[in-house]
Amino acid sequence: MIRIGFVIVVIAVLAAAVGPMLTPYDPAAQELARRLEGPSASHPFGLDELGRDILSRLLSGARISLMVGLAVVSVSSILGMLLGSIAGYFGGVVDDAISRIVDVLMAFPGILLAIALVAVLGPSLTNVVLALSVIGWVGYARLVRSQSLRAREFEFVQAARALGAGAPRIVLRHVLPTAFPAVVVQATLGMAGAIIAEASLSFLGLGVQPPTPSWGTMLDAGRSHLFDAPHLTIFPGLAIALLVLGFNFLGDGLRDRVDPKLAR
Repeated sequence: MIRIGFVIVVIAVLAAAVGPMLTPYDPAAQELARRLEGPSASHPFGLDELGRDILSRLLSGARISLMVGLAVVSVSSILGMLLGSIAGYFGGVVDDAISRIVDVLMAFPGILLAIALVAVLGPSLTNVVLALSVIGWVGYARLVRSQSLRAREFEFVQAARALGAGAPRIVLRHVLPTAFPAVVVQATLGMAGAIIAEASLSFLGLGVQPPTPSWGTMLDAGRSHLFDAPHLTIFPGLAIALLVLGFNFLGDGLRDRVDPKLAR
């Protein structure tokens, strides 16, 4: 499973990195006379409603999906690790305050809260990353908090405290490293969730705005041509499904490696 997921993710990253430079067509170039044309030798994935090459737009859209996923996971994991480690290490009032914020945010469906935030802030790629990060850090915070509660009782942590090490040093040097394996697994699975969320927001018109290609906007544009030009939705849908499947396989495989008991 981990090998299959790794191969899918590597192929997607390579396609996003070098694919747009290898395709002979500009993602924004239009051939209106050939609009809605199906797959052919010159256009393997066909043309969309404006005569644009779907393969070129898929490769460009892969960059958007991976960039959003990486940005959301980076911001969410850093914020969640920081707050989770503080809550778990110090406990008491600090733990209660952070835990209540986490509980409140987790009480709302994540995608609905993201839709509300983007609707207020305005549709843009930056606001999508911000909205998804606001709801994404809570999972990391809960995970790191539980790890910190366990790690603060370790002998080497207590020895560092007895030697006079300050709380920031103990948290950064001794507590957080114990949570890194679990955070890596969470981040891998979080990439899949961020990709789906970005595609969903773009599908609703709240994410990446035309003419910038995005898998979500491509699906939205293909809704009115489900029967006369199904390739407009088939290929973006397959791209989203395969990439999300790859990250889920990779995350599940890493989780089995981190905790071998789950593999049995």
